[in-house]
Amino acid sequence: MGDYRSTDGLPPMSMAVLAARTPENIEVTFYDDKIEVIPRDDQPDLVAITVETFTARRAYDLASQYRARGVPVVMGGYHPTFLPEEALQHADAIVIGDAEGSWERLLSDFGSGTLQRSYTGGNSRSLADFALDRSIFKGKKYVPVEPVQYGRGCRFACDFCSIRTFYKDDIRSRTAQHVAEELQLLNTKKLIFFVDDNLYNSKVALDELLEVIRPLKLRWSCQISIDVAKDENRLDRMADAGCVFVLVGFESLSTANLKQMGKPWNRVAGDYLNVVRKFHERGMAVYGTFVFGYDGDTSETIQDSLDFAMEAKLEIANFNPLTPTPGSPLYERLKQEGRLISPQWWLDPNYRYGDPIFIPKAMSANEFSLKCFEVKKEFYSWNSIAHRVLGSDAGFNWFRTGMVGLANVISRREIMRKQYRTLGD
Repeated sequence: MGDYRSTDGLPPMSMAVLAARTPENIEVTFYDDKIEVIPRDDQPDLVAITVETFTARRAYDLASQYRARGVPVVMGGYHPTFLPEEALQHADAIVIGDAEGSWERLLSDFGSGTLQRSYTGGNSRSLADFALDRSIFKGKKYVPVEPVQYGRGCRFACDFCSIRTFYKDDIRSRTAQHVAEELQLLNTKKLIFFVDDNLYNSKVALDELLEVIRPLKLRWSCQISIDVAKDENRLDRMADAGCVFVLVGFESLSTANLKQMGKPWNRVAGDYLNVVRKFHERGMAVYGTFVFGYDGDTSETIQDSLDFAMEAKLEIANFNPLTPTPGSPLYERLKQEGRLISPQWWLDPNYRYGDPIFIPKAMSANEFSLKCFEVKKEFYSWNSIAHRVLGSDAGFNWFRTGMVGLANVISRREIMRKQYRTLGD
């Protein structure tokens, strides 16, 4: 988000996708602004930057530096896909949608001097030719987690999320066997993280994956929708296949809030405490996420979510102030209601990470912002970390407990470093 280094960096798979689809006669150098300093004097033939909404201001600044040196810049990712006209003010070309297909055309056009302003890719429902070049990550200091992708898209359409806008109803998937072959080649002792927005997009696909990775004896984590907890047999198979960590979006304890955010189904697996217990009984740690700021939220309801997280002994939690990003139904709704404090907050030089972006219904904007930060600090206090990590209901396991402890320490540090930091500085 700015000119500073973080300690929670994961290898960005999008850039490994580009590297794998780049012809061998083109030399590739990769820099990750999150973990290393970007050179101020390099002179490549072409620069490609992937852009998210929170990183847009920083990305535009880097692009201006390269373009001032006569280096053309292309951009891709969620933000340029949703706001192409804005991105084109800072880039010579953009890629809309997934890179597969469009990246190859872009490089060919650039080589022949016919670079177009816009490229659209990712039209195929198949990921049969999915490939990564992980060599670009060699020697870089990432957390000890290896990202792997099974599929893209999500079967749900939550109000605050832009994934459905990006992929619409198109859920793309590799074959389970293809994933298993990649995992065998990785031969890693790290924690595998399936980066899919929802690993449970299909019962059949998840079952096929569990079947082929079980013999590999890996330890893995994933993001998964809460309805998987309805099927205890499937939970057994997840644990048997090596799952040690799940990220689950609880989002809210309020039925009215869940309905407003388009997640009324979030209660189908029953009481949240019981859901956590089901995972813990099978040795799976739980990373719970919560979203605050819907119309039924008050300081008390936010506190209730913290109390639940503590009672459930969630190993990790993320308490997110509702963030309207371009491409989400939430952004359009708040914009139409005139509740956005700064409609282009990602470009606002006065916006600081954690500042209120919109006007809540049941509390003041400042009270909302302060309460969200307060529960983060309380959850990641040293006493809380010790209580949840050492007293986890998932039982003690050297690998899982070590990963959870490390994740808590890193989360505590990054929360304190990011809060109130201006974007792009």
